[in-house]
Amino acid sequence: MPILPIDTGRYGTLKMRKVFEEQSRLQRLLDVEAALAWAEAQVGEIQKRDADRIVRMASTKYVKIDRVKGIEREIQHDFMAVVQALAEVCGPSGAYVHLGATSYDVEDTAWALQLKDAFAIIEEGLNDLEHTLMKLAEKHTETIMIGRTHGQHALPITLGLKFAVWMREVSRHIERLRQCRERILVGKMTGAVGTQAGFGQRASEIQKLVMERLGLKPVEVSTQIVQRDRHAEMVCLFAVSASSLDKFAIEIRELQRPEIGEVAEAFEIGQVGSSTMPHKRNPVTCERICGLAKVMRSFVLPALENVPTWHERDLTQSSAERFIIPEACILLDYMLVLMRNVLSKLQVNKKQMLKNLNLTQGRAMSEAVMLTLARKGMSRQEAYDLVRNLVFKSEVEKHTLKEILLSDPIVSKILKPKEVDAVLNPYNYLGTTTKQITLAIEATRKEGKARGGLK
Repeated sequence: MPILPIDTGRYGTLKMRKVFEEQSRLQRLLDVEAALAWAEAQVGEIQKRDADRIVRMASTKYVKIDRVKGIEREIQHDFMAVVQALAEVCGPSGAYVHLGATSYDVEDTAWALQLKDAFAIIEEGLNDLEHTLMKLAEKHTETIMIGRTHGQHALPITLGLKFAVWMREVSRHIERLRQCRERILVGKMTGAVGTQAGFGQRASEIQKLVMERLGLKPVEVSTQIVQRDRHAEMVCLFAVSASSLDKFAIEIRELQRPEIGEVAEAFEIGQVGSSTMPHKRNPVTCERICGLAKVMRSFVLPALENVPTWHERDLTQSSAERFIIPEACILLDYMLVLMRNVLSKLQVNKKQMLKNLNLTQGRAMSEAVMLTLARKGMSRQEAYDLVRNLVFKSEVEKHTLKEILLSDPIVSKILKPKEVDAVLNPYNYLGTTTKQITLAIEATRKEGKARGGLK
């Protein structure tokens, strides 16, 4: 019976949910058992005919979930139930199922197989988001708007610069994901305490063969489990990535407020914003991203708490990671899809941006005026004090900064009217914005092509 919104299908993509479905998990456990039997046959530990039988029957076509659960109710051990169910369908060859292994040789290696699939989906989502932001940065390179610090008008920027900053943030997440993949996607065949004693003299070769067949790296050394610093790194990375999406969504939400009105989520025909206020166009998708980011960050603590274990292992990691590993992958993938959809349909109001840029009657150009006066020979501090007083006067008297500057005896001796016009023109005070965007896009395109991620 579905309970959580992932279970009901409200959150998560079908592709990622499938990776962690009960049936998929069982199949991955069986894949590892099949690889183990095959490897043991290769080194002569078991007969090839027995390994072939185990490999052939290690499928959910033959090993049914209901049977596994039935055995578990009897023996109170979830993984041993899998072993027994597989052994049952293998006939006499079932005697060689799981030979020499401990539960978490198979459990942890199966996790790695699932995470390998999940990483591929998440990297694809990050690549798509990076590409979307690159196109937006190109499109809005010269879309001027006011930059804000502390929620207040600061200096002119362009919307393209904002998107370029986000794009490079996503690029770093892709780099981090690719780097940590090598540390996280590992499997093991090291036995009950990590000594490989149960696998005999050719244990190292068995582990190597198993991992080669499964497309994983073997651990360098382990206890009964793959050490959980690996998984903690993954969850922390996912939380950082989710926090970036949170940041993007918050910015869109802020800029969508009616008193700002510069960008907005697309609002579909027939979409309802409020059950009682027909005029509402709520940024619900961005709000959902922000809400899920909170959940994602909450996974960090149990992931870190899973690193400590008693001696060669205890069972405290198991129950926690059954929640946090699938949910972290499912939610991050879903958040990436949501953000890409928002950005691909984002509504941009350039007229409102210009209106807001002029809201302070030129006072947002105070730094440009101050530095121009300094370059004309006035000391920097003297210029700052003068402009600060003139800005205050402009605000109190409700006159434009241009009017105040032209009427000031000190400024009028230094700057001609045409120079005042030039210094107050926000398009003249964008610095290296275009160059920065261009270089960021070039770097992103180069990196994307190198990893095969850009379309």
